[in-house]
Amino acid sequence: ARHAGPPDGGWGWMIVAGCFLVTICTRAVTRCISIFFVEFQAYFGQDYARTAWIHSIVDCATMLCAPVGSLISNHVSCQVGIMLGGLLASTGLILSSFAATLEHLYLSLGVLTGLGFALCYSPAIAMVGKYFNKRKALAYGIAMSGSGIGTFILAPVVQLLIEQFSWRGALLILGGFVLNLCVCGALMRPISLKEDRKTVPEFLEQDHVPETEKQDLKQMSICSPLIEVWSRECLCYCSWKEYDFLLMPGFMVLAVSVLFMAYGCSPLFVYLVPYALSVGVSHHQAAFLMSILGVIDIIGNITFGWLTDRRCLKKHRYFCYLFAVGMDGLCCLFLPVLQNFPLLVPFSFTFGYFDGAYVTLIPVMTADVVGTSSLSSALGVVYFLHAIPYLVSPPVAGWLVDTTGSYTASFLLCGFSMIFSSTLLCFARLAKTIKRTHLQSLTSDTDMKQHMWTNGEIAYSVTAELDQKDVEFLAVDANSCSNR
Repeated sequence: ARHAGPPDGGWGWMIVAGCFLVTICTRAVTRCISIFFVEFQAYFGQDYARTAWIHSIVDCATMLCAPVGSLISNHVSCQVGIMLGGLLASTGLILSSFAATLEHLYLSLGVLTGLGFALCYSPAIAMVGKYFNKRKALAYGIAMSGSGIGTFILAPVVQLLIEQFSWRGALLILGGFVLNLCVCGALMRPISLKEDRKTVPEFLEQDHVPETEKQDLKQMSICSPLIEVWSRECLCYCSWKEYDFLLMPGFMVLAVSVLFMAYGCSPLFVYLVPYALSVGVSHHQAAFLMSILGVIDIIGNITFGWLTDRRCLKKHRYFCYLFAVGMDGLCCLFLPVLQNFPLLVPFSFTFGYFDGAYVTLIPVMTADVVGTSSLSSALGVVYFLHAIPYLVSPPVAGWLVDTTGSYTASFLLCGFSMIFSSTLLCFARLAKTIKRTHLQSLTSDTDMKQHMWTNGEIAYSVTAELDQKDVEFLAVDANSCSNR
């Protein structure tokens, strides 16, 4: 049945639960791969930069293939896409447990697992946006908190699994765990909204489609929907309607800022544990830092989602997002001076909280810019833009560590990148506000001139009428005098 608008509840909460599990099985597992970093480095005898490519390829493949997940979700089914992604991700992790070289891990753990995560991540997030409107930020806060909860639980569990079964056994068990994505896909019941623009009936109503072709397409739609979907003209039209938001100035600014934000946030999840170990923190304490970051991430997800749904902050979600990104950048700048466990704990608290905050607001801001009907495609593009920074930043950070012998340059580069992302958004909003104020002043001046011109015409006409009456009165007076 077609709904007039998002139901803001009902089965929507099951969609939130499904998205919550998806973020645990994708983003939390990806973060926990950093715990394998030292094990991979020791086993294969490679440097920081080559080992960091594993985590980079996982993140890059997840974001690079996000539009593929959106495409399958839009044209086949969200349920099919997530289930297929779960099978691919699980297969990649299981094959990784038999790796004999780093190149094997690049393909299995990096490409195959990353592709599986991509088919699950953006469609699940887009489904939450379709079911919620008034409580959208809160729903996203709960759904995205799966990343933090998963990190909090999985980080010590993965460390324990590595100690008990080696890194091969831990990857094998994670492969079985990720199969739960198939269960999450089964929960994603589709919903049809009246505001969805990308429908075939609307395509058939367009003037540029010949009447005979409309009748043929309508008959084909009755016989076989797949024939209609793969019709060349329909496919081209729908593809353009799905991605027309790319020309929006607001989306362009958001896209550029996402590039710098993604570059800044990725290396920290790779190098936090190795950095902690390098300053004398034990293995369990280093894994505990990831757990702290994960659980505080949850608080950031839910509290920021709830707060930005309040009436007082709902109009200021934009500034809440750029504030959270800027604060994470400042945390990265201060990280090189924190060289013991008691000082790293507050860092994990602060960075984790604001990381959860802006991660929650990414889909909310995207929906505010492009609308609900294009949300799945827009999120695919937004997460696609994460791909190149996620691929490049950890190896670049590793190269800086190998070259300089410390983590300072890597963390400073991350911090300045995130601060630049926040500053760019701030200047873009200021420019938009100034332009809007200028247009309003021009409009008010035009209205005032028009008002004055209108009043002037009325005054002139009244004066002209009075003058004409005075002339007539004087003429009558003169005639009467002459008669006398």
